[in-house]
Amino acid sequence: MKGSRPEQAVLSRDTDMSKTDDTRRVIEDMVDGLNDHRIDDIGEFFSQGFRWMGNQGCGTKYGLKEFQDNWQRPFQAAFSDKTCIDEARLYMGEWAAAFGRQEATHSGEFLGIAATGKRVEIRYMDFWKVVEGKIVDNWVNVDFAHVAAQLGVDLFNGEGWEAFDRGEKNSPRPDL
Repeated sequence: MKGSRPEQAVLSRDTDMSKTDDTRRVIEDMVDGLNDHRIDDIGEFFSQGFRWMGNQGCGTKYGLKEFQDNWQRPFQAAFSDKTCIDEARLYMGEWAAAFGRQEATHSGEFLGIAATGKRVEIRYMDFWKVVEGKIVDNWVNVDFAHVAAQLGVDLFNGEGWEAFDRGEKNSPRPDL
């Protein structure tokens, strides 16, 4: 890299590695609770003031109530019979990360798409910070474009880069 290197990993630099087992317990219990479709009592896992920071389309939720009302309830209304399957989890002190999928039935409106009854895969990545036995921050990326495609809607209107992979379009190249 030319020039000075930007400072990296500022948030996790001073993590307390002795907290790793506690963090693992909180995350494993939380995933079990969400797989049991709990909403009202998930304060067992999340602090009252926690932040849930999602990608475009998901939004950012400030506080447990906003998370329950503006993420958990609408998500479970749109997708029933859901099961979260973390394909990998990583733990480091007060930090945890996972990626995986939820398998669910599209049973309510989602992105303006009426319920189809189709089983879908909802891919995600999560990064959590746990302090004193509660999740205080959660960075999330949910692949809504992949979900919409399974429901017959192309959010990219044919302009997604998959067209390069299929040979339908030539990928642009930078001028160097």
